[in-house]
Amino acid sequence: MLFFDPDQRDRALLPHDPFKAMVIPRPVGWISTMSRAGALNLAPYSYFNGFSSHPRIVGFSSEGDKDSSAFAEESGEFVWSMATWELREQMNATAASLPRGQSEFEHARLETAPSRLVKPPRVARSPAAMECRVTQVLRLKDLGGATLARVVVLGQVVGMHIDERFIREGRLDAAAMRPIARCGYDEYALVDKVFAMERPR
Repeated sequence: MLFFDPDQRDRALLPHDPFKAMVIPRPVGWISTMSRAGALNLAPYSYFNGFSSHPRIVGFSSEGDKDSSAFAEESGEFVWSMATWELREQMNATAASLPRGQSEFEHARLETAPSRLVKPPRVARSPAAMECRVTQVLRLKDLGGATLARVVVLGQVVGMHIDERFIREGRLDAAAMRPIARCGYDEYALVDKVFAMERPR
């Protein structure tokens, strides 16, 4: 078993940092936000997850100062839309660094759908979405206590959208929606099969 300080890895053996390839698969949070002035942003975040079921808290982490985290903090709102196999090319297109003011929705040829309780729209073709209100914004620190240019935005889910086609016997059929998740490097995973295990009592 190979052991190493992550900042001093053997670059001949591992020219690419294996960290993101070990923390897998990561749900893709397709985050839409809107500034107070009405500027709209859409970006995929692989540092996205759920952190509480009651109340329902989700969050995403922005590496660097980006519009998604800035707009969410400014407006207090964001929307998550599920990225799927069908929408993989559009998801990838929204990761492009566009000039400020240029719409990621238009760039990726995606239609918006209105939210009910928050201002940012959702991705119309996505089979599931969550409307969120920001509860906390955390600025990460390293071991030495230095504040990093890394921001975690947490939000409480106040509204959910689900395409009824994917509700089967009272449960959400996640495999049928075929969501994609981020792995390491330029790799993704497709969730098209699930298995069940009963939790021990």
